Amino acid sequence: MDAIEVETVAEPTLSDPVLVEGLPGVGHVGKLAAEYLIEEFDSELVRRVYADEFPPQVSIDEEGVADLVCAEFYAIETGGQDVLVLTGDHQAGSNAGHYHITEAFLDVADSFGVERVYALGGVPTGELIEEYHVLGAVTDADLIPELEDEGVEFREDEPAGGIVGVSGLLLGLGSRRGLDATCLMGETSGYLVDPKSARAVLEVLETVVGFDLDYASLEDRADEMEEVVGKIQEMQNQGAQMPTDDELRYIG
Repeated sequence: MDAIEVETVAEPTLSDPVLVEGLPGVGHVGKLAAEYLIEEFDSELVRRVYADEFPPQVSIDEEGVADLVCAEFYAIETGGQDVLVLTGDHQAGSNAGHYHITEAFLDVADSFGVERVYALGGVPTGELIEEYHVLGAVTDADLIPELEDEGVEFREDEPAGGIVGVSGLLLGLGSRRGLDATCLMGETSGYLVDPKSARAVLEVLETVVGFDLDYASLEDRADEMEEVVGKIQEMQNQGAQMPTDDELRYIG
């Protein structure tokens, strides 16, 4: 196969869609949020993106059927704004690969007429938290007031080290294409999959994009994580060593 191949699965008619990206990163915040949108709304798989920068492996479904790993685009009808969701299980294995794959993602978005991009992810705190804040980064300062009205925080030099991976490059490369791009990052400990942080990000997205989302299923997932959080708190109380800030650097 070629270094990058895009498979057309369906050709829906979308009206001025926004792109929402959620790939693996700290706390799986972005990926969990993106998959929740796909699950909760009427969604249709429209593109698969294959790349030799993804790990050399296949995924196995419940029936034992193998599929080559890829990233996927879904068209979503929210009842309001049309949304194109990008998700998958892997990111590129090299610096150059991140650039090439992100350009391919933007080409797909462009083919659907996308002019606004939302990259979703998590930013690590290195400690367990109770109140979840959402940090923001944008390609144009004019985008900030609307997000601040929804409680998004813009902090100087945060996240430390910038935004790595597809989420960051969607802003950097998207800006060069004239796109308005935003990264919404939910605070998370970084120790585990974090449904509460994903909900905090989705609540912002829900308002700025314009759709209504039922969080019942996500709340159930959050409840399932409480036992895990309790065990981590026990480890902290016992003085067990937790990951360092460098080990929890944001990638999304």
